[in-house]
Amino acid sequence: MAILELKRNKKLIDDIPEMGNFTDIYFYVNHYDIDQSYIQFLDELSGLKDEIISKWLNITTRTYRTYKTKDVSLKDNTKEHIVLILSLYKHGLDVFNTKEEFELWLTTPNFLLDSKAPMDFLDTVSGLKFIDNRLTAIEFGENV
Repeated sequence: MAILELKRNKKLIDDIPEMGNFTDIYFYVNHYDIDQSYIQFLDELSGLKDEIISKWLNITTRTYRTYKTKDVSLKDNTKEHIVLILSLYKHGLDVFNTKEEFELWLTTPNFLLDSKAPMDFLDTVSGLKFIDNRLTAIEFGENV
């Protein structure tokens, strides 16, 4: 990856607002051009299969792959969902310190989450907020 792209991605993740501040999320989505580059960044950051991310975004895998490879206009709810997922990743990386540890927690079924993996909740805004709250609980020493 080119140095310029690394700097752009660092700025992108640094600029993403915290999930708990929906006012900032709203204005971020409406101020920034959430485009193909955000989807590509989410894809690179997560390293997860297209089927998983497309399920989170409530779109088909084919549509997700089109969004990654072509410059198309995204629906507002898809833009918001992308920003929220990136915000969750930002928080998760802060809590777990490494992408690998965060993704292990994210993808592992959890007894305290009704034996579901945290990633199973990311297809709705309320689910994203719930998992973000669980990350905050981990920060304060709770078992999650």
